[in-house]
Amino acid sequence: MTKHARFFPFLYKLSLSIGLAIGTFFMSMMLGAADTSFKEVWLSVASDVTTDTITMLREIRLPRVTAAVFVGAALGVSGAVMQGLTRNPLADPGLLGLTAGANAALALTLALIPSANYVALMIACFLGAAIGALLVIGIGMMKKNGFSPLRLVLAGAAVSAFLYAVSEGIALRYKISKEASMWTAGGLIGTTWSQLQPIVPLIILSICIAFLLSRQLTLLSLNEELAIGLGQKITQIKFALMIVIILLAGASVALVGNLAFVGLMIPHIARVFVGTDYRYILPMSAVLGATFLLAADTLGRTLNAPFETPVAAIVSVLGLPFFLFIVRKGGKA
Repeated sequence: MTKHARFFPFLYKLSLSIGLAIGTFFMSMMLGAADTSFKEVWLSVASDVTTDTITMLREIRLPRVTAAVFVGAALGVSGAVMQGLTRNPLADPGLLGLTAGANAALALTLALIPSANYVALMIACFLGAAIGALLVIGIGMMKKNGFSPLRLVLAGAAVSAFLYAVSEGIALRYKISKEASMWTAGGLIGTTWSQLQPIVPLIILSICIAFLLSRQLTLLSLNEELAIGLGQKITQIKFALMIVIILLAGASVALVGNLAFVGLMIPHIARVFVGTDYRYILPMSAVLGATFLLAADTLGRTLNAPFETPVAAIVSVLGLPFFLFIVRKGGKA
């Protein structure tokens, strides 16, 4: 099959996915504790008209929905990059110790700087996620031949267990368990434009870098020797892709807390539609990740309105059976 013969079906599928994402976006804007009309949603996005309802949509619901779009895309892309880089179908950003590192940094910041504002806590979570990832990579590369997928998984499990224990110990010692758990529960409630301003450009930049490296990622996901034979500088490419994973997943954790399974599920769903070429998997993962998290957040707001069901719980209910399915499928393979 020629390149163009593969590209046009992909373009068609991506266009349908984008259309679904746009539809989900408007449904998410319309539904919630206070249902609104499509006209009000449209005016809140595309006009300067101001009413109480439109102000609520612009200042409360639109930042939350925007966060769902970018966080879902970031987790989908970072999970796809992680799976391609490690050639491990169970890999997701949590494998690199990102979530555990963010938890430990959050607990440490709340304990030592009780007056820290949101920006300081966000930066701490981001740095903690990066440190967790660097610890895993460092341990995984201690041997001369670099890190293997199995060694990376084992290092990630060990570092994550250690960092979770550190965060729990700090929370108990300084009596901040409630504050730490509220942050790390995983959710989009209370997201504001000021919180999005530093995170969204970082996510967009990181996704663009991932797209630029998608061809190299495809080669690495097949065979490192093949990539070397084709003249790829695999050490530099791996390092760049690791930075992308840290930036995407770290930014997501800093903004909305822990959202497990999104980075695991979305790339597998994308492969069903577009195959194994990461030039197609990454854009599809971005769109499907955004759509999935929008739908999950909308369900959380409407399932028991006016009360909220944590979006992390909804994602976990969907993600755990998917995880067990992949484990079973991988075991047979």
